Amino acid sequence: MPGKVISIMVRPGDRVSAGDEVCVVEAMKMEQSIRTGQDGVIKAVHVQPMDSVSANDPLVELE
Repeated sequence: MPGKVISIMVRPGDRVSAGDEVCVVEAMKMEQSIRTGQDGVIKAVHVQPMDSVSANDPLVELE
């Protein structure tokens, strides 16, 4: 479902644990927290606040 990135909580180099919130996406006037599925280090952030995103678009990349 298409949406819009509202906020990003991480930057490249940040350590994250499984379940950490990395960004918030709004779709159909509802905000959805996007969380990591595993521990790791943020390698890249592929979106900026206010970017439009679609299903399966990469948001962040873990090492």
